[in-house]
Amino acid sequence: MVHKYQSPVRVYKYPFELVMAAYERRFPICKMIPVFLGSEILYDHTSDGGAIHIIHRKCKLDVDAPYILKKLAGVDYVYFMQCNTLDRRNRTLKIEAHNESFASRVTVNETCIYSVHPENPNWTCFEQSASLDVKSFFGFENTLEKIAMKQYTINIKKGKEVIEYYINELLKENITYIPPWTESPTDKEGANEEASLAKGVKAISCQDGNALARSGSTSSQESRKSDGQAHIETTTPMTEEQRLQAEPSSVETAEQKVKKYVKTELSVNSGKLEAEYIQRCLGHLTPVQESQLVQLRQCLQETHKGKIPKDAHILRFLRARQFNIEKAREMLVHSLAWRKLHNIDHLLENYQPSPVIQKYYPGGWHFSDKDGRPMYILRLGQMDVKGLMKAVGEEAVLKHVIAVNEEGVRRAATATEQLGYPVSGCTCIMDLENLSMRHLWRPGIRALLRIIEMVQANYPETMGRLLIVRAPRVFPVLWTLVSPFIDENTRTKFMIFGGNDYQGPEGITEFIDKNYIPDFLGGDCFGCKSGEDSELETTVNILHPLYLLLHIT
Repeated sequence: MVHKYQSPVRVYKYPFELVMAAYERRFPICKMIPVFLGSEILYDHTSDGGAIHIIHRKCKLDVDAPYILKKLAGVDYVYFMQCNTLDRRNRTLKIEAHNESFASRVTVNETCIYSVHPENPNWTCFEQSASLDVKSFFGFENTLEKIAMKQYTINIKKGKEVIEYYINELLKENITYIPPWTESPTDKEGANEEASLAKGVKAISCQDGNALARSGSTSSQESRKSDGQAHIETTTPMTEEQRLQAEPSSVETAEQKVKKYVKTELSVNSGKLEAEYIQRCLGHLTPVQESQLVQLRQCLQETHKGKIPKDAHILRFLRARQFNIEKAREMLVHSLAWRKLHNIDHLLENYQPSPVIQKYYPGGWHFSDKDGRPMYILRLGQMDVKGLMKAVGEEAVLKHVIAVNEEGVRRAATATEQLGYPVSGCTCIMDLENLSMRHLWRPGIRALLRIIEMVQANYPETMGRLLIVRAPRVFPVLWTLVSPFIDENTRTKFMIFGGNDYQGPEGITEFIDKNYIPDFLGGDCFGCKSGEDSELETTVNILHPLYLLLHIT
């Protein structure tokens, strides 16, 4: 089975030429990467105009593998072949690498690309993709896959640190700006030849490097060194105008920077995902999880030529399926078809709850908790389930549930932009005072099960925390009916308080400021009647299956 990895776009806030100078300092050996034991240049060629520079290297690595595995393989080190193509005219560097050791048993391919940021010419983007195909390895195939995944995670994290370290070294040497390559009139004549050369690099495999080396790699290495020295000698300090373009204005407030950054990242990432955008807008993900998000997003772009869901929406489906790409894709595709069938994307534009729902549905938005999650308060025990169902019908209640979920998703996105950190869920307080057997009306239970199925299939991972307060003796009966249909991960987010336990030191005040707890729950917020929109703060919240399902049980 072929395992694929795709990193998000990582941004260096420095010009391309400066990043390239830092990259070259990694060779022939890098003290910051202990497993990288050295490299040997097999082929080095620069086109006549200087626009294209091609280098083939043989790299020696000390892989962090168990001793017994190294003994069975009969080697202490592994070798990788690397082919670098630097295009100074278009300001790109393409790095292609594959394993030479055990090539008949294991195939590892890696491609890295440095390029200029599409919206800021003084920034540099970096993308990395890799694939691993283990055919056979002495019965240790699974172990090898785990080692490869671990090594990939380390490389992703360490790679940016290494480049930034050498950039700082350059800055300490007062090398703050390296002018971009410019072509002379004579260079333009050979541009087509250089383009053909760059295009034809793929035809020259790294395995042919030894033969190429005999054609004069020594002299080419010397020319490369002198070429590098010329770059450093011609460096000049960055002008004030260039600095202003490369760095954000120092007079901006922190809040302005956050809002500007988020909006910029969202627009830049319409095509690709940037690592800093993921961290700020989606939350912390491991490198493997980032790769899975990028791969699923790319898959949707290929299969859905039109509009694809927002990144936070895609991420929720991945989390619901433990980051299994195929299972998440299947679940998400079914959900997208459901949304299209029922025109869900435009539901909030025209939806207005009926007067009966507005008057008798005891739930509404109310400020947010200490973590910034918006709150929804539902007084389930006050609901006349049978009367509501007979007055408006099951379909009307179901539509209202969908509208509340859609509103919650929209508010979560707004909160993320305003707060500057990810808000993907809500906190819901469910007040069960006066809950009784009348809430277990059979048609209500049927509607409840339908809502559970619908919400979990289309709004997964939207519950941050559910606080159930004043749970009466009848609650275990209701819980027995409901809990088997709720996702196991979601059930872990429930906190149940019986009697007045919710008012204790480890009660709801641990999660919600007392100023925002309604007076009927012992808080300091007076006159808050959940369900009357005019008296509730319009912040962020997202409803979840159990809470939604309990609305109408």
